[in-house]
Amino acid sequence: MKIKRIRLYPVAPRWCFLAIDTDEGITGWGEPLIEGKVATVMAAVEELGYYLIGQDPCQINDLWQVLYRGGFYRGGPILMSAIAGIDQALWDIKGKFMQQPVHQLLGGLVRKKMPIYSWVGGDDPADEIAQIKLQIAQDKNIFKLNGCGKLKMIDSHKSIDKVVDRIGKIRETFGNSIDFGLDFHGRVSVPMAKVLLKELEPFRPLFVEEPVLPEHYEHYVTLNNATSIPLAAGERMFSRHEFKRVLTQGGLSIIQPDLSHAGGISECVKIAAMAEAFDVGFAPHCPLGPIALAACLTVDFIAHNAVFQETSMGMHYNKEADVLDYVLNKEDFAVFEGHIKPLTKPGLGVEVDEQAIINASKTHTAWRNPLWRHHDGSVAEW
Repeated sequence: MKIKRIRLYPVAPRWCFLAIDTDEGITGWGEPLIEGKVATVMAAVEELGYYLIGQDPCQINDLWQVLYRGGFYRGGPILMSAIAGIDQALWDIKGKFMQQPVHQLLGGLVRKKMPIYSWVGGDDPADEIAQIKLQIAQDKNIFKLNGCGKLKMIDSHKSIDKVVDRIGKIRETFGNSIDFGLDFHGRVSVPMAKVLLKELEPFRPLFVEEPVLPEHYEHYVTLNNATSIPLAAGERMFSRHEFKRVLTQGGLSIIQPDLSHAGGISECVKIAAMAEAFDVGFAPHCPLGPIALAACLTVDFIAHNAVFQETSMGMHYNKEADVLDYVLNKEDFAVFEGHIKPLTKPGLGVEVDEQAIINASKTHTAWRNPLWRHHDGSVAEW
């Protein structure tokens, strides 16, 4: 079996699907993208196609190394996201060729179901309580929301009180019937993170994600030592080498690699195993589409330290299309008591609606993340 061609489809709301076709009629699907930089990642995938056409798609380990090492310059969000989508598609092909779900090819299940969590609120937090109530009606009980909106490097007590009041109302409304994580989204400076983590402790969030920007990773230890809240990070780390640095240093309770950014299934299996050696939880980042979610679940179901899985079903970005709009086997993604079961169809377990993808790509318009500014006109972290 040989790789015959690659096809790319940018689609709403902000995703990209990759099809790798073989000469035996098997097509594998992947999801290579960086949100807001889809065209750039697509160009990288097309360039990497030089190494793929005519090759045996089942030789995943060798192809991964060729894509990573063959060009001399390596790493970073664009190249690793391109490799990630290709890797997903290659595993999808291999599973379909072997007539097995990919998790079986990786050694089989370590659990029967996986807890999921869903986003509530928007970029600038609002209306979380009403949205949580809607999600509870859909059998969900773990949530994530932005911890704050814009925050200056040194901000006022008024700004901190606004955050604390909002989170306090959520805990007051629902008690301990739900769990929620808070995403600081890199918006919080090191000085304000210390203050905010201390103030939020009484509300017992499940975790705080990206308490500071990843380029300030050396502060994870200091922040961890000053709070009882588990700290999580990893969506802007792109290889096992970056995770090696933070795992060796310590400070994180949960790592969150993105299976569409951090080299795909092949790399994230290794990242999960590294984290397990440090007794750190694994919770893949996934505010993306169905193929990325299926790839995440593949690793979740073979990684003993997987703790919960993010999904973007119903997320505020998904106004033009939602996760299951591109899926034929929607029933396999059903949520029961806050959990999802393994996808059992061959490959990644997603039967994509190819015609829906092709149609959506014809009307696609590029998504850009908002550009925020502080009151003084300086650029703020989004």
